[in-house]
Amino acid sequence: MPKIVDHDQRRDQIALVACKVIADYGFEQATVARIAEAAGYTTGMVAHYFDSKQDIILAALRLILHRMERHLTRSAPAAGSDLLDVLSVALPIDSHRRTECAFWVAFWGQVSTDPKLRRLNTSVHRDYLRLYERSVLDHWPEARRWSPAVRRQALQSITAFINGVTASAVSSPADWPADEQLRQLRVHLELVRAWAQTARG
Repeated sequence: MPKIVDHDQRRDQIALVACKVIADYGFEQATVARIAEAAGYTTGMVAHYFDSKQDIILAALRLILHRMERHLTRSAPAAGSDLLDVLSVALPIDSHRRTECAFWVAFWGQVSTDPKLRRLNTSVHRDYLRLYERSVLDHWPEARRWSPAVRRQALQSITAFINGVTASAVSSPADWPADEQLRQLRVHLELVRAWAQTARG
């Protein structure tokens, strides 16, 4: 009896392997052949699932985004978590997240020179803002009373801060251990919350 292949699972596996290959070798050196070898497949097998390296990157970005969404959805206020607990999943505070974040930093390095990747980055950025906004509204009830302008500025500030810590921790991991990342995120969230309470939109 022929073996049943879960094609969606295989696509996800290739995309996850691509994250690690790009984190280890950089965007340019992460060829389809290298990704295929790391995944244990031939380049022909990978080409069966993806038309190009950009398609693999897109699949990897979607996987990371879906993982974030699952975490944020599980971390409802009733579970006893606070906003710091929830947003910590976006930081490179463990080996798995360091790989994902190194992938992100490598991806960002290509955005300025590739219009297609720039559009993709813009779309993903909006998705992250949507997820962060849901978390802010869940964990900071007063945010529902903020003006749209204040809420937008608060979300942009939180997102920019997380991106900055991510880039710093990936490039200088010894200077940014997990506890320091969390400490700085806590300070930033407290400052943003205090500012938003008195800001005029």
